[in-house]
Amino acid sequence: MSFTLPSFAKINLHLEVLGKRDDGFHELLTVFQTVSLCDELTFETGVDEIELVSDDPKLPANDKNLIISAANELKSRFDVKLGARIGLVKRIPMGGGLGGGSSNAAVTLIGLSQLWRLNASLNQLGSIAEKLGSDVPFFLHGGTAIGSGRGEIIHPMADFPDKYLIIVTPSVHVSTSRAFEELHAPNLTKEGANRILNVSCAAEILPGELKSDFEKTVFAAFPEIGNAKTRLLDLGARRALMSGSGASVFGIFDNEETRQTALKALGQETDWRRFAVAAVSRNEYREKLEIGN
Repeated sequence: MSFTLPSFAKINLHLEVLGKRDDGFHELLTVFQTVSLCDELTFETGVDEIELVSDDPKLPANDKNLIISAANELKSRFDVKLGARIGLVKRIPMGGGLGGGSSNAAVTLIGLSQLWRLNASLNQLGSIAEKLGSDVPFFLHGGTAIGSGRGEIIHPMADFPDKYLIIVTPSVHVSTSRAFEELHAPNLTKEGANRILNVSCAAEILPGELKSDFEKTVFAAFPEIGNAKTRLLDLGARRALMSGSGASVFGIFDNEETRQTALKALGQETDWRRFAVAAVSRNEYREKLEIGN
C-alpha cells in the first residue's frame, strides 16, 4: 500500500506575544493560514521499522526529525507493531517561519493513522501533536484559525479570502529562540490572559494593518528581511508581513497581473526564494488530506 499527501505551509496573518508564562513558554495570540506551497509525504507499507527517505540530504533521518518523532509517538500511543517507509519531497524553506517541520509532523500523524488503519480521532492525534511542537496541532485542521496558548489551542475562523500572494525567503537564518529572547516579553499579566479568553471574531485581531511583534527586532538584526517587506509593498502588495519569526515575508496582491509583475521584478533584482501561493481553505485542506471528523 502506498499513497502521497501534501504537507502545506502556513503564514501568520497576525502574531502577538502577550507575555512570558510561569512555565517558561510565551503566551501567543496568532492567526494561522495554510497556503498552497507544500512538501509531499509518501507513506508505504512493507518494512518493519520507520524509514525516512528525503530528497534533501541535509535533513536528519533520525528522531531529530519531527517526522520520525511523530511516527514513534503514534506507534507508542497505539501500540503499533508495523513499520512504514516515508518519502519526503521538500519544497518549503527550512527555518523560514512557514511551519514546514510542524506540517510534516502533523501530516505524518494523519498519514500513518490511515496507513495503519488506526481510526484515530483528531482529538487523539491532537494530544500527540501538542507534545511535538506548538504549531503542530494547527496542521491537523488547516484553513484560517486563531492560535492561543503556545499556539497549540486552535479556534477555527472564517476562510481568508485573498488568493494572490507572494512569499519571499531571503537567504538568512533566524533563530526562533533568539527572536523570543530579543523581545524581552514581560511576565504574562491578567489583562493579557483575559485578552485570549475574549477573542471571538476575526474583526478583533485582523484589522487592515497586519501585525507581528517580531518584526522590529528581527528587522534590526536582519535588515534584508525588512527590505523584503518594503520591496513587496513597493511592487504593489496591498499588505505585507513577516511570517512567524522569519525569515519569510508574504505580500497580498489585488490581482494576478500585479502579482506576476512583482514576481518578475523580484527574480531580476534578488536571489530570494519566491513563491506564488494562494490561501488553502479548511474544507480544501481536509479534502486534500482525507481528514474525517
